[in-house]
Amino acid sequence: MRQIQAALATIAAALDDATDANPIFLGTSEKRDVLAALMRSRARLEELYLRVVASADDVAEEVGARDVAAWLVAQHRVESPAAHATLRLAQALEARPVVRARLARGAFSLEHARVILRGLDDLPDDLPAEVLARAEVTLCDLAGEHRPKDLRRVASHLLEVIAPDIAEAAEAEAIQRLEEQAQARATLSITDLGDGTTRIHGIVPEVVGHRLRTYLQAYTQPRVAALEADGRVQPRSRLLAHAFAQLLENTDPTRLPAHGGDATTVVVTMTLDQLQAGLGVAWLDDGTPISTGETRRLACTAGIIPAVLGGNSEPLDLGRTRRLFTPSQRKALALRDKHCRAEGCTVPAPWCDAHHDQPWSTGGHTDLAHGSLLCGHHHRRAHDPTYETTRLPDGRYRFRHRAGAILRR
Repeated sequence: MRQIQAALATIAAALDDATDANPIFLGTSEKRDVLAALMRSRARLEELYLRVVASADDVAEEVGARDVAAWLVAQHRVESPAAHATLRLAQALEARPVVRARLARGAFSLEHARVILRGLDDLPDDLPAEVLARAEVTLCDLAGEHRPKDLRRVASHLLEVIAPDIAEAAEAEAIQRLEEQAQARATLSITDLGDGTTRIHGIVPEVVGHRLRTYLQAYTQPRVAALEADGRVQPRSRLLAHAFAQLLENTDPTRLPAHGGDATTVVVTMTLDQLQAGLGVAWLDDGTPISTGETRRLACTAGIIPAVLGGNSEPLDLGRTRRLFTPSQRKALALRDKHCRAEGCTVPAPWCDAHHDQPWSTGGHTDLAHGSLLCGHHHRRAHDPTYETTRLPDGRYRFRHRAGAILRR
C-alpha cells in the first residue's frame, strides 16, 4: 500500500512547481476555477490526513504516548485541544463511511462534515438502521446546497424529512433532554459590590428566562418609562433593571414560601424620629444601610416592616403562653442575631431556626431573652446528647463532642 506515499510525493512536486507562480496573472474565470479546485483538494487532503490519524495508534505506542493526539502535541507542537479534537473527528469519520467517502471526493468541506457528524449523533439512539443510513445520505446530499450554518438548522429537523412518523416522539424526547440539561446547568449568584449595587448573574432554563422577560416587560412601559426627566431615552438594560425592582416590590410576601415560620419579610430598624422626619440611616436585617426616605417608600409599596412599628403592635415577649416562636419574635431575633449564633458560623438569619436556650419541655421560655438563632446543622447539635453545648459570654454557642461519645454509639 504505497499509493499514499506516491500521491503525497506527486502533490509535493506539483506544489514545488507552483511555489513561485503568481496568481495575479490568472484571469477572473481561471481564479474562480482554481479557488474551487483548491477547496476540493483541501477537503480531500484533510480526509486523507484524518484517515491516517485514525489508524496511527501504533505511532503513539512506539514512543509510549497515550494516543496519536498526544504524539502530535509532543512531536509536532500541535495545541493539545486541537490535536484531541482532530483525533475525535478522525474516529467519528471512521464510523460514518458515506460521510468519509464524500469528503474524500471533495464533495463538501470539513466544516460540513463536522455538522453532518454532529447532526447524526444528535439523532435518537434507537433509530432503525435503515433510517439512520437514510439520514447520513440525505445530509451528505444537502451539504452541497447549504452553508454549514444552514445545514445545521436542516440537521436539527432531519427526522421530519426522512421519518415524519417518528419525528414527533423523537422531538419530544429531545426537548425533554434539553430541559433536563438546562435544569442541571442552572445557576444564580448575587454579589454585593460594596458600592451600593449588587451584581446578579445567572443561567436559567429558557422557559424561566421567557417568563421573567414577560413579567419585566409589563413594568417597562417602553413608550412612557423610556424617557428620563430631561427627555433623554433610557437604555433598555436600565429599564429592565428598574422593572426588576418594581416586580420585587409588588410581590406579596405573604404568598411566598416560609422557612422556620417567617423568612420572606424584610425588616428595617430605625428610631421613630428618623422614620417620621425621613432623615438619617436605617438598617436592613442583614446590616445593609439604606436611607430612611427609601425605607418610608418601601414600607408603602414593598411590604417591609420597620422595626419601630412593632409588627402591628404584636407582643414580642410571650413568656410561656406559646411553645413556638411567633413571626414577630423571629423578626426580632433576626434583627438582634443577624446569623447563626454558633461560634464561627455565618449562615444568615432567614435560613436559621429559633432555638430555646432551655428546652420548652423542661420549663424554657418562648421569649427573646431565652431564644437564639441557630442554623439547621447547629440546631441539631444543640439537641444531640453526644455534644456538649457551651454558651459563651458574648452569646455565641460552642459545641464539642463529648469524650468517648463515638465509642458509646
